[in-house]
Amino acid sequence: MSSQDPSFLPRIASVSRTTKETDVMVRVNLDGQGKCESQTGIPFLDHMIHQIASHGLIDLDVKATGDIEIDDHHTNEDVGITLGQALGKALGDRKGIVRFGHFIAPLDEALIQVSLDFSGRPHLSYGLDIPTQRVGTYDTQLVREFFVAVVNHSLMTLHIRQLDGINSHHIIEATFKAFARALRMASEIDPRRSQDIPSSKGVL
Repeated sequence: MSSQDPSFLPRIASVSRTTKETDVMVRVNLDGQGKCESQTGIPFLDHMIHQIASHGLIDLDVKATGDIEIDDHHTNEDVGITLGQALGKALGDRKGIVRFGHFIAPLDEALIQVSLDFSGRPHLSYGLDIPTQRVGTYDTQLVREFFVAVVNHSLMTLHIRQLDGINSHHIIEATFKAFARALRMASEIDPRRSQDIPSSKGVL
């Protein structure tokens, strides 16, 4: 049995979030093919969202407008919040999922390890050492803020470790690729307990 089994409802969710600073819409299909449309007004963030979709084999549609004339912080964070909410909504009660995911992704000299658990308990352990303040116009401090937002609103535990790397672009892109593959593993249906919550407590 797989996540494509007809006994499972489509794991698709749409979430919209509007504040005085941003207007964000995210649609996610956990059982997609890696299709992606991302229009956030932040080109580097769009590039990273494409990595999540492509390597996570999830379909993503992300549209955001925000006060980027001030800086990218509010839009970057609110995209993370809305993506986290959409992931949590698509997972539902998390019945049948593998729950845990991990991956080590190389990108040239960079090597990043990501482990995650759809535990219902938000926690981020962030171990990146990004050597420059910017990649293009993107403030590299916003990488952590993006993952904080995703973690808190999808209720996942996420550990990110940098094993090697000196190029900021490589470090960040390898992180998003490793996150995507770990997300794919954790959200897949476990055929050995496809009807059960993956917890000894019986609830996540």
